[in-house]
Amino acid sequence: MSLFAIFGPPVITVFLVAFGAVPYGLWVTKKKPSRPARWAVLGVAAAIAAYGAGTDYGLAFTNPLDLCADKTPDGLRWQSPGHYSLTSVHVSSFPLSVECHWTSGYSTEAVWFWASPLLYAGLACSLLCCALLLRDRRYPRGVVTFRRTPPPPPPPHPPTSPR
Repeated sequence: MSLFAIFGPPVITVFLVAFGAVPYGLWVTKKKPSRPARWAVLGVAAAIAAYGAGTDYGLAFTNPLDLCADKTPDGLRWQSPGHYSLTSVHVSSFPLSVECHWTSGYSTEAVWFWASPLLYAGLACSLLCCALLLRDRRYPRGVVTFRRTPPPPPPPHPPTSPR
């Protein structure tokens, strides 16, 4: 039995987030990035974590039948509460979806309910912050005056007498 089967995605997700917090913390303390840069990185990290957890770290693409049902010794896959046989599995990579179809006509979704909203929120956050970073790079603060009068010019220097 693999560690993935024993611990499952929640423990692996917590481990990966804790493991990623160290480089992020070092980057923030050493480089002192702007707030939009920090939120862009956090948005990308949230999207990656949601996609990885939603696809059970690739298991949805390599062996989706294992996500839906237990395998009996004779090779049939069945759902223990209703004792129905698995007929098919539909996997979609974007949006996240692993849909299991049973002989009873019932379908179940194997992707966690929070994976897709977190994926979209992380992508939206990172895109918005990247747009803010590009705007701030093109128009640094204080250069563009919008609907404001420019400051008055500095007073002229008094003439100095030659000695």
